[in-house]
Amino acid sequence: MKKRIFALGLAVFMAFAAVGCGGQETAETQETTTTTAETEETTDTTQSSGEAEYVIKLGNVVAPEHPYTLGAEKMAELLAEKTDGRAEIDVFHSGQLGAERDLVEGLQLGTLEIAICSAAPLASFTDDLLVFDLPFLFPDAETARKVADSDLCQGFLDGLDAQGLKGLCYFENGFRSITNSRQPIVTPEDCKGLKIRTMENQMHIAIWSALGADPTPMAWTEVFTALQQGAIDAQENPLAMVETSKLYEVQKYLSLSNHVYNPAPVLMSLDYYNNLPEDIQQAVVEAANESKDYQRSVNDEQEAEILASLPEKGMEINEVDMAAFQEQLQPVYDEFIGTGEGQVDPEIYEQVLELINQ
Repeated sequence: MKKRIFALGLAVFMAFAAVGCGGQETAETQETTTTTAETEETTDTTQSSGEAEYVIKLGNVVAPEHPYTLGAEKMAELLAEKTDGRAEIDVFHSGQLGAERDLVEGLQLGTLEIAICSAAPLASFTDDLLVFDLPFLFPDAETARKVADSDLCQGFLDGLDAQGLKGLCYFENGFRSITNSRQPIVTPEDCKGLKIRTMENQMHIAIWSALGADPTPMAWTEVFTALQQGAIDAQENPLAMVETSKLYEVQKYLSLSNHVYNPAPVLMSLDYYNNLPEDIQQAVVEAANESKDYQRSVNDEQEAEILASLPEKGMEINEVDMAAFQEQLQPVYDEFIGTGEGQVDPEIYEQVLELINQ
């Protein structure tokens, strides 16, 4: 399992640089960021009573109604119960404490206690989580969750200790699907020439190139306007992003490709965790893991509601030929499974396959 130490000095520099530049986010860290309008309308937080011995700040970059935030609020409720009010969690949503990269750096610097984020900001620390970017690896959410909850993937989180991060569990953002303004996407041939926005992620770019599309890395804040103006034809994200970003206003077709599953690590500052009493440490770990199931159930409920409501908002929804896509994307596996930097370790891949097939 390959790990790369993220220099603390660089983190400090980047943190100050982000303040100096207005906190501009990278494409990867904007995947779940709410729109400016949404953020301005929802600036409330789950405030501490002021009576707890330990007041723990938790940050994320999504709206208050997003499953991340609802899961965080459940975690706060459980922790207060387990500690009889000795420990409380203040939830700061909608990027109030910065972009996902800022949140991870805040954990390292000791300015934040807990963060919920996508796996992208952790790419500087480990290649282990890249296995989740392999296309069409997981047949369904139940299987993906089984893998995420395995000792293997908990080991990925434990490996972040060297970076000053305590991995508690995995929430989820869900499966990514394609939206576009041209036609239903059913087979790989339907992707040819499609100008699609991607994250600045080499495996994601390779996926769309292999399908004959024109992958276009772009900051998430630019995507709605680019779709509206026809600068790009398509984007791909979990359903919650389609709904909260109102992509149905600028996209006609939603194709349920479910091509990549996005886990969402729940991370804590290791220094802060180590300085907590043992009973509070245990309560934090238990609260995180118990809230995980709730967060995922909320995600399931919201996705069902979104799928039911999008046709009323003008979107056409279709299934895709999964087998055809898997066959077309085999070269991506050949390229990105290996022992080099930025590749999925073959041993990890085989262990994940064993878990999938159990």
